[in-house]
Amino acid sequence: MTNGKDLIEAGWNFDNSYSRLPETYFTIQNPTPVRSPKLIIFNSPLATSLGLNEQTLQSDDGVAMLAGNRIPESATPLAQAYAGHQFGHFNMLGDGRALLLGEQITPQGERYDIQFKGPGRTTYSRGGDGRAGLAQMLREYIISEAMHALDIPTTRSLAVVTTGESVFRETELPGAILTRVAASHIRVGTFQYAANFSSIEEVRELADYTIKRHYPAVEAVDNRYLSFLQEVIKRQASLIAQWQLVGFIHGVMNTDNMTVSGETIDYGPCAFMDAYDPATVFSSIDRQGRYAYGNQPEMAGWNLSRFAETLLPLLHEDQDQAVKIAQEAISEFPRLCHANWLAGMRSKLGIFNVEKEDEALVEDLLSMMDKYRADYTNTFRALTLDKHEETVLFGKEEFVKWHEQWQARLGRQDDQKTSSQQLMQSSNPSIIPRNHRVEEALEAAVEHGDYSVMERLLEVLSSPFAHSPEQADYYTLPTESTRPYRTFCGT
Repeated sequence: MTNGKDLIEAGWNFDNSYSRLPETYFTIQNPTPVRSPKLIIFNSPLATSLGLNEQTLQSDDGVAMLAGNRIPESATPLAQAYAGHQFGHFNMLGDGRALLLGEQITPQGERYDIQFKGPGRTTYSRGGDGRAGLAQMLREYIISEAMHALDIPTTRSLAVVTTGESVFRETELPGAILTRVAASHIRVGTFQYAANFSSIEEVRELADYTIKRHYPAVEAVDNRYLSFLQEVIKRQASLIAQWQLVGFIHGVMNTDNMTVSGETIDYGPCAFMDAYDPATVFSSIDRQGRYAYGNQPEMAGWNLSRFAETLLPLLHEDQDQAVKIAQEAISEFPRLCHANWLAGMRSKLGIFNVEKEDEALVEDLLSMMDKYRADYTNTFRALTLDKHEETVLFGKEEFVKWHEQWQARLGRQDDQKTSSQQLMQSSNPSIIPRNHRVEEALEAAVEHGDYSVMERLLEVLSSPFAHSPEQADYYTLPTESTRPYRTFCGT
């Protein structure tokens, strides 16, 4: 345990409201101490925004805290219980390799979960060791910070420390612990756990807690639980549309990986699409393409239906009426998600107003991109910078015709051409965390102890809309490979 001075110097300001819920939702326990923790990377700007002292946390005592060897005295470490549909199959789950250290209250009065990922076995480890490999934790750090820079709601990464111990998967790997920051870790799966293993009153208590924490505006509404459901649907419709707009593929959209707050969570087998193809799958375990890029909106709707089922007793005392209310709410998700996506696509093409034919214009472009395996990000970058020769579509008869239609569409706007270009520049990232660049950084770090490649990558990814010449190496495509790129959960 740390003393009060350690707590003050580090800047920890915990409240731990989740631990005041019924004990069925969690198990209180401390991390398992590690042999010789070493700080690998630390997010100074995030630490500052959280009200933490970066110098203290980068000291030996601070690193011991980030490894779970020393616990701030106001923290209440706990493993959260939850359930979930994994690839469509319902399972009892829980934090098998994660512990919630506490809820940090920032100087601005905001509340954020501070969670350790890889701190050892928990009640819910189900035979696992509760540990994590260095490559997987660095991967989450890179991708989550890239998503933050893209202005997409996401959990974030405060630090990664190595443990001085090995973890064993297919091979022996260096162990590591990531400190994750989130609005909360309340998931659709948390509500599924409550609905399946708790009383209706405990479900109500969880719902009231979540409303107060994330949706306080609906507390005074007549049917607060319907409004709660509707607000979660709206946030997920916005989030999934943002994923689609940048070509992000989550890879494992199980219900335990969908947060009620509307943040992206769990960066295991995720990746960004290169060549546009709605059937793109990277995850090694998604053999049927359930969570392919083009399926993500449908899968999000499926997950939200499972969420709505957990709220049925709260929506109406008559079950048939409750089901009708829930179905009406869920039916709005496809429309909202599509509307958000189409609005985003208009922005990506520099379109400010709305015309009925806009969707056909977008779909025609995507169809060409699919046909000619055009790179998703670089195609929109080329359109933004008026460098059409940099896309494989250049010179194609279909593209020439489409380009004429697009220019005519832009010409029907009142806004200046420069305004359209500015809109495109702010909507189309010039760089994303390319899979080959991420792998290059991880290999240098894990195999050679060289973290400079990752640090440079993170620096470039922090300004995805800069469109600067210095980024050229990072939007270059990888050499063609006969082997498809695969990602792994890393559990």
